[in-house]
Amino acid sequence: MTRLLVLVPTEFELERLERHIAPSVAAVDGLIRTCGFGPIAAGIQTAQLLAQLKPQAAVLIGIAGALGTQMAIGTAASFSQIGCYGIGAGSGSRFQTSSELGWSRQSGSGEQSPLGDVIRLSNPSQVVSPDPGMLLTVCAASDGGEDVIHRLKKFPQAIAEDMEAYSVAMACQTTAIPLTVIRGISNEAGDRNKANWNVTAALQAAAACFNSQDFQ
Repeated sequence: MTRLLVLVPTEFELERLERHIAPSVAAVDGLIRTCGFGPIAAGIQTAQLLAQLKPQAAVLIGIAGALGTQMAIGTAASFSQIGCYGIGAGSGSRFQTSSELGWSRQSGSGEQSPLGDVIRLSNPSQVVSPDPGMLLTVCAASDGGEDVIHRLKKFPQAIAEDMEAYSVAMACQTTAIPLTVIRGISNEAGDRNKANWNVTAALQAAAACFNSQDFQ
């Protein structure tokens, strides 16, 4: 059994994170693995890794885009609320979330409760003070200001968007594995000009946030 499983979406992020977090991971007998890019790959690969390695706890760490002005590029946060945007019906101003349609994301059979549009993480080792706001997992990154407006209309508490956290959280929730989610802000959501991005600063901030957590 692995004490701590650290999940990183892509090899690109892993190459830039590993040297910063490897000592802290080793100190708690942890392992670092990639979980894949996007909600589908991340959910499937996380479920497989949880079944194979049976960790006592998990961490997802990587980059995200800022929704609004509450987080600056080059900063990072540990999130306890993870929302999901993009699964439902319609698009743009006509989009309805699955909860608005009355659909659950799992059957709720047995001891599991149905999951809605927001997962609230419960992890005693997670240091979140104060709660920074919601991380919104999306099926496709914002491609402009209009996308950001539509997302914030449905999830006004969201301050950043990523493409994996909800799926990873769902896999952990269904297996009762505590999860910590850390994201460094590399860009403003909707800005696809990578000349304005700072991935290096985002991942350094994410690593510092990881190293500040108590995973003992």
